[in-house]
Amino acid sequence: MARVVAIGEGLVELSLTENGAAAVAYGGDAFATAVYLRRLGCEVSLATVIGRGDPFSGGMLRKMADEGLDASLVALAEGRLPGLYAIERGGLRGRGLYEWRGEAPVRDFYRYANEPILRSALRSADLVCLTGATLAVLGEAGRGALMIMLAEAVHAGAQVAFDVNWRAGLWKSPQAARAAAEILAPICRYVSLSEEDAEGLGGWRPPPGPEVVERMSDRTVRVRSEEGDLEFRPTRAAVPVVDATGAGDGFNAGYLAGRLAGKPVAQAVTCARLLAEAVIAYPGAVIPRLAMPSLQAAAADPRACRAG
Repeated sequence: MARVVAIGEGLVELSLTENGAAAVAYGGDAFATAVYLRRLGCEVSLATVIGRGDPFSGGMLRKMADEGLDASLVALAEGRLPGLYAIERGGLRGRGLYEWRGEAPVRDFYRYANEPILRSALRSADLVCLTGATLAVLGEAGRGALMIMLAEAVHAGAQVAFDVNWRAGLWKSPQAARAAAEILAPICRYVSLSEEDAEGLGGWRPPPGPEVVERMSDRTVRVRSEEGDLEFRPTRAAVPVVDATGAGDGFNAGYLAGRLAGKPVAQAVTCARLLAEAVIAYPGAVIPRLAMPSLQAAAADPRACRAG
């Protein structure tokens, strides 16, 4: 079983309804990716910082336990509350996303994290996952400290997976986000991004070296790997979208789980697509377990893509 450490922010998720009610769940790119990787058979630890004693932080810990996620790398900050986002679906404006995360304790990650334990966990991992949102909330000093730990982990045999996940509101500028990506990408084994991410960073693409997975706006997936430069086009109609929250996280988890299980690129892309399609068919970032496709089912499904 592959050992994965996901570094980033767990968020409280509020799903707003037309009648003014709200359902509470949990998400965030690192959290959702960790959940999906665990469901697909990986051993996963989430490294983050949340509050202590409040119902939202407690609920997140209970959700982690329910999903089988290791919480030994979760730091608890007294008097702090986790970040929050709200999803509005339907209505005159369609889908809306609203965030309150500026004071989240994960922004002080290295103030609260147990660095010796974190360093040991990263060195013993098969894969370390992080995103552009992770880099943004850590700040410049935190990114520098993380890069040292990641370099040590890679030297010890770990691989790094980086999802660009460009979020303009988290960065001072596109140039700052691009500079951070340029520093991290060379030590990565996997880099994923969407066409929108690349455009947000001024057309940036990862340098040669990592395996690169790019999701295009026409649903084509382009992969640069040891198998060559591959292109996979969809072979069936798009699934109706109930809520796109977490779709990219599901895609990344499906792809990484496939590759960690030794699947070729084509089968990993199929797994990624099938999980992303399942995610958008349900509200919220984390779908019910019964809606999860399996790696075995994905590998046997020839409908999701064809190579170009």
